[in-house]
Amino acid sequence: MKVLVTGASGNVGKYVVRELLQMGEHVVAAGTNIEKLNLLFGGDVEKVILDFQDLKTYQQALHDVDRLFLMRPPHLGKADDLFPFIDAMKQHDIQFVSFLSLMGIERNTIPPHHKIEKYIESVGIPYGHIRPGFFMQNISGIHAAEIKEKKQIFIPAGKSKTSFIDAEDIALSVATILHDPGKYENTAHTITGSESLDYYQIADILTKVTGSKITYAKPGFLRYRNYYLKKRRLNKSYVNVTVALYFMTRLCTAKHITTDFTKLTGKQPCTFEDFSRKHIKCFK
Repeated sequence: MKVLVTGASGNVGKYVVRELLQMGEHVVAAGTNIEKLNLLFGGDVEKVILDFQDLKTYQQALHDVDRLFLMRPPHLGKADDLFPFIDAMKQHDIQFVSFLSLMGIERNTIPPHHKIEKYIESVGIPYGHIRPGFFMQNISGIHAAEIKEKKQIFIPAGKSKTSFIDAEDIALSVATILHDPGKYENTAHTITGSESLDYYQIADILTKVTGSKITYAKPGFLRYRNYYLKKRRLNKSYVNVTVALYFMTRLCTAKHITTDFTKLTGKQPCTFEDFSRKHIKCFK
């Protein structure tokens, strides 16, 4: 049977596809842009159109699939945006789903991930939730613009610390449980890096790696939200979700370090310095 990877062109999904292929799995890469999927994967995987807001795309995406990696697209800010697809997963007798959730979500009902986890469990699909800390790719991706243009980290996290995790490490964790679902049925795994850093420390690391002085602006929530809505012109629902996440970060919910990644994979997680050297083009 096949493994469907939703969000296959995204930060985590593309690496999940790669790891599953290396494990010998038959992979179906799903997304809203077939050309982008073709550029990423060529003829190594099947490609299908999947739009969570278009029920007509569900049938083909779920055909002959028995396992699935589920990721909430950033622009869908409401949990129930994914409920129709989860219902379709149940109707198609999906045997196992790995949902990309959030660290600490079992105690945090604000982000949509909490309700999505609960809904998957309520419909009775065997699951293996992956609850990562903040992606290192958030800094090299959405927040890299200010680092490159202003030499600033523009994130409203205050003085809080975060146990950042590389998306490649998250993907390896996801692929591991999808490859052996019987071993991990109805489990949840909190995946973090091996160090907990505040954004002053992140700025120091980026200064060291890039050779340019990088500072942490430490904006307030209102300033951050207005900037990302009015200057960056990002989706309102997406920005509101990030505000909620950084609010929780300030409550010290993102600083904890776990060994779940090593227990799953037998490997050590990537450090932020190693990550920033590997992705230096994102910061210069």
